[in-house]
Amino acid sequence: MSMATVVIVGRPNVGKSTLFNRVVGERAAIVEDRPGVTRDRKEMEADWLGIDFLLVDTGGWLPGGSDLDEKVSRQVEAAVEHADVVLMVVDATIGVTDEDERLATWLRRIHAPVLVVANKADNDRRENERWAFLALGLGEPIPVSALHGRRAGDLLDEVVKLFPAGGRGDESADGTPGIVATDEDGEPLWHPDDVPPPRVAIVGRPNVGKSTLFNRLVGEDRSVVHDMAGTTRDSVDTVVDTPDGPIVFVDTAGMRRRSRIDDSAEYYSMVRALRSIDDADIALLVIDATDGVTSQDQRLAERIDAAGCPIVVLLNKWELVDDAEQRLAVTAELNRKLYFVGDSPVLKISALTGKGVHKLRPVLQQAIEQYHRRVPTRDVNRVIADAQQRQPAGHGAKVMYALQGATDPPTFTLFVNRELPQTYLRYLERSIREAFGFGATPIKLRVRMRSE
Repeated sequence: MSMATVVIVGRPNVGKSTLFNRVVGERAAIVEDRPGVTRDRKEMEADWLGIDFLLVDTGGWLPGGSDLDEKVSRQVEAAVEHADVVLMVVDATIGVTDEDERLATWLRRIHAPVLVVANKADNDRRENERWAFLALGLGEPIPVSALHGRRAGDLLDEVVKLFPAGGRGDESADGTPGIVATDEDGEPLWHPDDVPPPRVAIVGRPNVGKSTLFNRLVGEDRSVVHDMAGTTRDSVDTVVDTPDGPIVFVDTAGMRRRSRIDDSAEYYSMVRALRSIDDADIALLVIDATDGVTSQDQRLAERIDAAGCPIVVLLNKWELVDDAEQRLAVTAELNRKLYFVGDSPVLKISALTGKGVHKLRPVLQQAIEQYHRRVPTRDVNRVIADAQQRQPAGHGAKVMYALQGATDPPTFTLFVNRELPQTYLRYLERSIREAFGFGATPIKLRVRMRSE
């Protein structure tokens, strides 16, 4: 029993993302008072009257526009194909436009029920203007002010009435919640009571091929791909059922230096991308091999390393670097500028053609396993004792007892009789890493004095 899907559509700048945020109860989508801010589909769970459903925000439907407009419109149409209910949002302050009529003509042919939402109806006078939208032929419009929440509950009452039987995400007979994600056969990928699947964030500078890689990994055109830098505005996540279990891949916006950001939407995109890094279990740092390793790539790697999650470096567009000497130069530059990521895996791929992408799956699985690994206390103390016997700390300093206090990343607490030098702590970290095969996974050491 999967959740019903509600898709919000409309021409640009009618308030779709504002309505999306109102229903989910948080500022999940970037909102700007100008058209074209939303480009990719964004999905989140919502509920009304105890009924769970999946809400999908989409970009402005504007076929016949620029190449980017066409790609955004294709994303809208792909979302509507899987909709149980469609909310067509219109602007009550403007009235019926040619774009509204074209969209309504298309929506009248789809299988799912459609509700016309007359947004920006902030008062009684504006509510009366909704009747003009009867001309769209999609039934009686529902007046709403997404910004102020006016009549949002009335809208949701009508939405849940249209859900198909068995698709409401209700509790089952044994009292368990509805399924949060299903595979092609409708079988659950995981249950809310289970450990959530690992999150893999795809990060990098603008226009290095993140969305192309994301679409290849998830197996569909889930993100808008365009050769214009900054196409992706919001973080888009999708659950993929792999032979190793479900994985959440997160496509993020390209990140530039703050001094070069002069657009508020791009600033919020960067904030969302940084949040995705902090929430990730693994980060895929995508680097344009034709540009080499830039100073911004270096700063992003430092930011990921500070977040404490493992890094997998992907040299994308490797097929375009056809000169052997240039390939050696790129590899040497990577080793020099990203020396601090240690033994992090480096894969040379082409997201466009798919060459080398198949190597990512075993690398990801190994990184995920290392990130969640827990070592028995007796084994930790054995390794620490052996390391101290080989190389004492000096000045009578000694680790009296050690244990692993946490995972994600692996965190070890050392109880010592006096302060240990940083060089000796790095020696102990290397000993732990080599003994338990942590590879390039970040390890944290916490030192506690015996008196504490």
